[in-house]
Amino acid sequence: MIAAIALGSNLPSHFGDRAANLHEALRQLQTLGQVTAVSSFHDTDPVGYEDQPRFLNAAALLETELPPLELLHALLGIEHSMGRDRSTAPLKGPRIIDLDLLLFGDVVLQTPELTLPHPAMHERRFVLAPLSEIAPEMQHPTLHCTVAELAEAATSSPRDTPARY
Repeated sequence: MIAAIALGSNLPSHFGDRAANLHEALRQLQTLGQVTAVSSFHDTDPVGYEDQPRFLNAAALLETELPPLELLHALLGIEHSMGRDRSTAPLKGPRIIDLDLLLFGDVVLQTPELTLPHPAMHERRFVLAPLSEIAPEMQHPTLHCTVAELAEAATSSPRDTPARY
């Protein structure tokens, strides 16, 4: 199955700067399957919790045999191995690495741990711009439009306001 994953970093770590963190996360993603595409890195403003450094964001496509929940746990494991502690960090606050499972083929899922597709991806330009570089024709299974269409709608909407479809 093809999974779309968003990556973000706005803190340095023992791996190096934000770009080094993204490269390390991508290296570790290779242990979960085959990374088939990676976007360019996008320097973006923080959203929500704004009193923090700028982010570097990217997207990757991962071909994996893992089921969605196992993949989520593996992504959280990568975050933890890189020094992120979600239990103590402020929500939407600074982080060494953030890995979000956006899409998992055409799977629609809602559990206490995981919602697919990612419930806020269509509102986030910092997610859609990189993803549209590598998967513009990928379909959002509940909004029934492509990532490119979502990115265009998010770009034309005011900052931090959900796009309307």
